[in-house]
Amino acid sequence: MAISLAEIKGQLQAASESELPVFIKTYEEDERTGVQKLVESARKRMAALEKERARIEALKYYERQYADHQFICGIDEVGRGPLAGPVVAGAVILPKDCDILYINDSKQLSEKKREELYDIIQEKAIACAVGYASPQRIDEINILQATYEAMREAIRKLSPAPDLLLNDAVTIPGVSLKQVPIIKGDAKSISIGAASIYAKVTRDRLMVEYDKEYPEYHFAQNKGYGSAEHIAALKKYGPTKIHRKSFIGNFVGEE
Repeated sequence: MAISLAEIKGQLQAASESELPVFIKTYEEDERTGVQKLVESARKRMAALEKERARIEALKYYERQYADHQFICGIDEVGRGPLAGPVVAGAVILPKDCDILYINDSKQLSEKKREELYDIIQEKAIACAVGYASPQRIDEINILQATYEAMREAIRKLSPAPDLLLNDAVTIPGVSLKQVPIIKGDAKSISIGAASIYAKVTRDRLMVEYDKEYPEYHFAQNKGYGSAEHIAALKKYGPTKIHRKSFIGNFVGEE
């Protein structure tokens, strides 16, 4: 008795990447229309994976260029623009044979995909860390200097220590390591992309926790950025301890 279409569909859904060629070979001679559609689906899935592998290999351009360095660290920040919450810097050292797919600029990924990749990065990275600058520190020294401070903190936390930094656009003052600033680096370097994801997920989770403390500001949704509902709450209730006073002068008067 021939295996049912539903069973074959279940096999495809459960098939890992390495099992797809076997699935195709097993069922490509089955003349049933439904089975042929599943085989074609498996082929498309394989083609998409090959395309993604090629994209990831292209993202390793800078890592290959500086391959004589042992521990190449990607650096990126998240949260320079919000009205509330810290700025968070991510620092990630990936293995030279890194095989993590779908890494990209964190803004180009869904929240679900970022969460998945965060766990994979944490598992497979040689080292990863985050640094923070509080809203009070941002007000004290300005957002750019606070960002640099958060980046230096993230770098200090890494073990092993990096011997090269790939940075998203900036050169970090007060760091003796060789630095390579790359414009839009989070979309051009796998290491910077990983740092972007690591920082973004860390900060988003923190803002979700702040939402529990200050629910009227909807931080879980807006992550501290100036959404209409956030600004309305700011005007109605005034600033919280996590608001950046230097950012909110257009919405609230001086305390």
